[in-house]
Amino acid sequence: MQTGRFNFGVRAKLKSAGTGYAFNRAAMKIPLTYRERAFTVLEGLVVVVVLLLLLAIILPTLNPPRRHAKQFNCVNNLKQVGIACRIWEGDNGDNYPMNVPVAQGGARELIATGNVAACFQVMSNELMTPKLLVCPADTRHVAATNFATVLQATNLSYFIGFSVTENDPQASLCGDANLMQNGHSISAGILDLWTNTASWTRDRHGEVGYVLFTDGSVQPVRQIGFTSAAGTYYATNRLVVP
Repeated sequence: MQTGRFNFGVRAKLKSAGTGYAFNRAAMKIPLTYRERAFTVLEGLVVVVVLLLLLAIILPTLNPPRRHAKQFNCVNNLKQVGIACRIWEGDNGDNYPMNVPVAQGGARELIATGNVAACFQVMSNELMTPKLLVCPADTRHVAATNFATVLQATNLSYFIGFSVTENDPQASLCGDANLMQNGHSISAGILDLWTNTASWTRDRHGEVGYVLFTDGSVQPVRQIGFTSAAGTYYATNRLVVP
């Protein structure tokens, strides 16, 4: 009976003191209504949505698309090939392997038959690893384990310019070999481009191919060939395709 009188007295004093409805509810531990709980959940959903939007904006800058990474690695491979070619020619009278006879340590006779692997084999000391000869976006070729015994066309992603010299800085020295003409993929062997042009299939880098020029630069190219109109295409005359 005393406890009841005490509670009644406390409530009366609180009411007379004007503490208000909110304070009384807190003191009496009255649960929130459904409307009040729904408002709190809505606020939480807004926070979650904002965080997701921020992640969608930030993550692409922290983790670039895989395709871009493959393009970067392909360019790096070709630049390394360019360095190897420059070192090799510096030791061989300023001539690339395809311009030096086999008897003198080059690959001229072999590459004339379409043997692209022979050109890279003679530069094995400069290239260091056959992994450089496979484009990361190429799903049809696999890297060889060594240069001496197993390197062949199935281990190569790149063509070689047959008769280029360093005297023409914009000659096509090496590049993506997924070429096509008139909508059809080009077969392995020697491709003459004296009057024709070629483009690239979409299975590696979209509609472009990466080409290493004799000046050491690597550029994305949409079409390759030879023309008398300067600047129309990147000039070359003959490619050896693996």
